Amino acid sequence: MKEHQHIEWKQSWHDEYLKWICGFANAEGGILIIGKNDHGQVTGLDKTKKLLEDIPNKVRDILGIMVDVNLEREKGKEYIKIVVEPYPYPVSYKGEYHYRSGSTKQELKGAALDRFLLGKQGKHWDGVPVPGVNIPDLDTTILTEFRKRASRSQRISEETLAESDQVLIERLHLLDGNSLKRAAVLLFHPDPECFVTGAYIKIGYFETDADLRYHDEIHGDVFTQVNRTMQILQAKYLKANISYDGMQRVETWPVPSAALREALLNAVAHKDYSSNVPIQISVYSNKLMIWNPGHLPTDWTIKQLMEKHASLPFNPDIANGFFRAGMVESWGRGIERIMQTCMDVEIPAPELRYEPTGLWVIFSFSPNDVEKSSEKSSEKSSEKILSLIKDNPHISARNMAEKLGLTSRAVEKQISQLKTIQRLKRIGPPKGGHWQIQE
Repeated sequence: MKEHQHIEWKQSWHDEYLKWICGFANAEGGILIIGKNDHGQVTGLDKTKKLLEDIPNKVRDILGIMVDVNLEREKGKEYIKIVVEPYPYPVSYKGEYHYRSGSTKQELKGAALDRFLLGKQGKHWDGVPVPGVNIPDLDTTILTEFRKRASRSQRISEETLAESDQVLIERLHLLDGNSLKRAAVLLFHPDPECFVTGAYIKIGYFETDADLRYHDEIHGDVFTQVNRTMQILQAKYLKANISYDGMQRVETWPVPSAALREALLNAVAHKDYSSNVPIQISVYSNKLMIWNPGHLPTDWTIKQLMEKHASLPFNPDIANGFFRAGMVESWGRGIERIMQTCMDVEIPAPELRYEPTGLWVIFSFSPNDVEKSSEKSSEKSSEKILSLIKDNPHISARNMAEKLGLTSRAVEKQISQLKTIQRLKRIGPPKGGHWQIQE
């Protein structure tokens, strides 16, 4: 047996080991064994009777919790086994909060401590109320645009969308009593950085790691950040391959638009806003890197991350706003959608790299990848349009564009081509009619 997340060996007792007990109590519980060396071999203890009395009393008086302290024997030698249960409330050691992470003990400070304390209360960072910010302080233009997106996505009833801003915010669960939650500020306030430092996106173009050629910063509400970042990346930082399908001009990006948009949505919704650090996008001639200052749950690996189809533990209230606006199909499948989009156009899937400070999503590309993607994109787009129509014959071209990560003009061209080859027919007027797929 080896030391791991739930077990720790110590050769002799020192009062400092109360920190380890504190760490187990704040995490998932565990066992602290006194009288074994680092290899798990029993070395034995003296004065075990006194330790059996002292340890429970010190745990109770200093940590304020109860633990099981048992005397065990192995090969004629005695050792003490301390069993610690996980506690539903924060446990401190002389004002310090310790946490068991993997096979190590860490003292929680700063943003990590804030997350821990909120989590023990069943809250998330974005669910904390912001004193002094009221519904009239929100941007009515952003709320109007949100209503339009939500109407197209049909994830909020038309009756609710027709209600006042007060009712809409309540239905989105963005109120805590009479105060707006932080998520409401990020979603709908014209300047969320007044309340959340670092709530913006930075983009830079690099010739080399040390040679920054130019850069941009995108500020405002998080909806605007995603849309504006997409526009700037494709207008200024990425070069599209131009090809023609008959008379139709086709632009193929080195990073598929749908995959790039999904990665941006994930970054914004999963960001650890308590870090006070912006999302950073670094663009090179052969790669695009998105760095999200977030964290993974204890002992998660990138493999587990991909198996769960989620990039980071998301902020539920912020994610809910995106979902109801129709900017994503569902949460928890972001990584899968990015991988599938790249697979569809036969370009390399992005690399996921986790560091203690956050997560990297790295899209690598080359001219050959872009040319290959260009050949596939038109065919794939038309098939996806037909698939959307099969699911919903009344879907609008604008809604198709949002779901596919394309421009409305590109979708309309695809629809025109499908009509020309008699794969698609419009029944009825533009408003109130429906599509019919022709075999």
